[in-house]
Amino acid sequence: MIEDAKAKKFDVILAKELSRLARNGELSYQIKNLCENQGIHIITLDNAINTLTGNTHMFGLYAWMYEQESQNTSNRVKESVKSRATKGLFRGSIPPYGYELRDGRLFIRNDETPSIVKRIYDEYLAGSGRVSIAKRLYNEGIRTPAQVSGRSNASDKWHDTTLRLILTNPHYVGDLVQAKTATVSVTNKKRKIQPKEEQIIIPNTHEAIIPRDVFDAVQHQVKLRKRYITAPKLHLFTNILFCSDCGSGLWYRANRQGYICGSYSRHGKKACSKHNIKESLLIDTIISDIKMLIEKINKENYIKELQSKTEKSKTKLQRKAEKYTKQIDVLKARKRKYIKLLADDQITQDDYLEIIESDNAELAMLVEKKSELLFSSESEQVFESIKKLKKELLQFLNFDELTPEMLHRLISRIEVKEDSTPVIHYRFNLPRFE
Repeated sequence: MIEDAKAKKFDVILAKELSRLARNGELSYQIKNLCENQGIHIITLDNAINTLTGNTHMFGLYAWMYEQESQNTSNRVKESVKSRATKGLFRGSIPPYGYELRDGRLFIRNDETPSIVKRIYDEYLAGSGRVSIAKRLYNEGIRTPAQVSGRSNASDKWHDTTLRLILTNPHYVGDLVQAKTATVSVTNKKRKIQPKEEQIIIPNTHEAIIPRDVFDAVQHQVKLRKRYITAPKLHLFTNILFCSDCGSGLWYRANRQGYICGSYSRHGKKACSKHNIKESLLIDTIISDIKMLIEKINKENYIKELQSKTEKSKTKLQRKAEKYTKQIDVLKARKRKYIKLLADDQITQDDYLEIIESDNAELAMLVEKKSELLFSSESEQVFESIKKLKKELLQFLNFDELTPEMLHRLISRIEVKEDSTPVIHYRFNLPRFE
């Protein structure tokens, strides 16, 4: 609405009361000032505000009242959550993986999910990382939390972030934890993690899946491993190299001195194949391409040759366009003829519609072909793109090393096929002529 007001798409805002327009003073005044500047009137049906009649002297009072009302409502909701938690009632529609909800309480499911939770804790304590555990679960076809909860867009892939949530969830020791996050304020809906002392933690409200000593040992491991995590190093082809089959980014592997499919690395051969490629091969291929192109485009007679070929190609295209124009004119004349025949009752309406439908399809095809030819014949666009490319390439005239700047300015994307063949998408196209 604010964007529409800035564009002056309406003249009046009609609301039941001011609280329907905004529930905090800051936003209320923002809307009021915007409307005044844009010449837009505000009218509330309770007659509290009406800028048409100049009734705005109570605006500040009503804005403050409705903000206080919102704060009181928020406090009542928080008290309700606390009350439910003290009774051992779970707030939320989706219970933790391994549990089910019955009458607002958590009960251990009668399926494989509780044993999967135990397995995750055991394997993590035994030294396995979250990524390797996730890969095993996916390759064994174990249902994910999203699949168990019946989400329509549920993925069958396990992720390390999912395992982190399971490994740090105190519900698994039988404690009910509510209000882990809260909105920053009544006027700001962004959520923040609450300090532990402000969370609602009720111990032993339901049956535990994980013994408390095992849970504590896992929390110690989580903190310990977190200390030694280093920031991932950005390699030359990061965010530009992709798998041609699944579309995942390729990950650098130092032991291979190259890249492999991220989906394969994370989830195994069930998700995709390696699509591996050596970094040195990519660098050599690109440097060779660029040097060859610089040599070609830097020739004195290149532009002249290009101009000559472009003009010849343009002439050919214009001849084809003229041919299509004649065919289009014939079809239009034939349509006019059949309209006259229909008007004179010399053909039936069914016959007319059958003929016209066929002619319209052919006419649309010819018009499209002609448009494509005319677009292709725009030689000025070709010359401008070549000049721009030449200027770009001359910056890298004498180079022996492929830099990130050069890579991202000249290449938009590289896809690697299953047989390790790279398909390089440059940010330019040299014209090809018949």
